[in-house]
Amino acid sequence: CDDIPSTCNLSAKRNAELSIRSNKMTPEQILKIPARVLSQKQREEYFTNGYILLEKFISDDWLIKLRDATNELVERSKRVSKSDTIFDLEPDHTSSEPRLRRVSNPTEHHPVFWEYVSKSPMLDAVADLVGPDVKFHHSKLNFKWQKGGEEVKWHYDISFWPHTNYSPLTIGTYLYDCGMDQGPLGVIPKSHVLEPMMSQYDESGKWVGCLSDEDVKKIHIGKAVYLTGPAGSLTLHNCRTIHGSPTNQSNLGRPLLLYTLTSADAFPYTVNPLKPKHDQAILSGKRAHFAHHDPLPCLIPPDWSGGYSSIFSLQQKEDAEKAMM
Repeated sequence: CDDIPSTCNLSAKRNAELSIRSNKMTPEQILKIPARVLSQKQREEYFTNGYILLEKFISDDWLIKLRDATNELVERSKRVSKSDTIFDLEPDHTSSEPRLRRVSNPTEHHPVFWEYVSKSPMLDAVADLVGPDVKFHHSKLNFKWQKGGEEVKWHYDISFWPHTNYSPLTIGTYLYDCGMDQGPLGVIPKSHVLEPMMSQYDESGKWVGCLSDEDVKKIHIGKAVYLTGPAGSLTLHNCRTIHGSPTNQSNLGRPLLLYTLTSADAFPYTVNPLKPKHDQAILSGKRAHFAHHDPLPCLIPPDWSGGYSSIFSLQQKEDAEKAMM
């Protein structure tokens, strides 16, 4: 080696690169890492079923701050008469009776939402499921307004924002108690391992952001589990888990604060039309030097470089109706 130092240096560098590459976060490797806040059983259930529910995981102190911040955004929405890049409104929204479907990127619009994702125990729960190096992708605050808040049809998340692997997960925080009447999140157990992935385009080739009626019949909808829970509960589901939620038929609103986080070695490969300023920010651990590529294929969404509305307007076919006007 003394005679060929350049070769030795290259070999050492190559070995170091291979060591980094071999550190990709698979479920098997993640389960070998000591957990921060979850039990080993909870972690195994997540990887087996594609979701877990953590009841009363968030403290009342956090809930008070999150509720106050949410109320501030609702107040701001009263000054908006039609949906925009921040507020997605139900058709009958008014200043006197606001009816929101979503606030996009709430971390952009109130500091509490970024503080929560970066400093609360929720981050430790995610690290127990994606590995110690955790990256931010996006956030949203979904509403189901009382007396008819809209359903979300059965769909995959990952087809909206494909990544190099399937580590991304979405964490929902119930800010108030959520029972069946409020339209809780519903999941299809073990749907995250179904192959091949079903389409979210309709028969004419238009993106509709949900499964067809024919495909819904194939997923044994009777096996759906609805994740009801008291305020402070977390829902965590994998990006390939088929999920949806029914309408809210109660007299109580149901805000659900949602974050999508990933392992650091997962990288998006389509445009994010609502790209947040914290996109790809490392929340825990360190950045990845190599991408982990899962061999299973992923459905690609349309080209949204020209803009994006919301899953609600897509599923309710409002975008198509506007195009015809």
